[in-house]
Amino acid sequence: MALTRLTTVDEIPENGSYLFTVRESHGTEQEVILVKQPDCIEAWKNFCQHETDQRLDRGMGAAMRDGEIICPKHGSMFNACSGDCDNGKAEGLSLVPVDISVNRGVVYLTDDDCEYLHDGGIDDGDDGMPGSSSHLQF
Repeated sequence: MALTRLTTVDEIPENGSYLFTVRESHGTEQEVILVKQPDCIEAWKNFCQHETDQRLDRGMGAAMRDGEIICPKHGSMFNACSGDCDNGKAEGLSLVPVDISVNRGVVYLTDDDCEYLHDGGIDDGDDGMPGSSSHLQF
């Protein structure tokens, strides 16, 4: 198992997320978010399980409340530590985990199926606006 340093625990926002991009073993780039709660630090693929083209963190940190990650489109709330959702359109679904470890305040990517590419989201050359018809774009 290879260790890739991502960030420090202190650099992960208390209410928000730390966004980075990986390349999966089959070649697809994927965004991942790190979230921190008093009892856990977890990494999740950056999409809502109800509608996989809906990013949880759109580059400004994921919306969080009471230890849950909020889907900005549907309002489904995922437990930041377990990834499980018990409400809204994503009820009964769970976020997709990415393996990490924490050692002496440093967070490492340990997922053998993911290669760290860079901090931040995928640079796909678009205008940076959310890819949803429910949001107005000017």
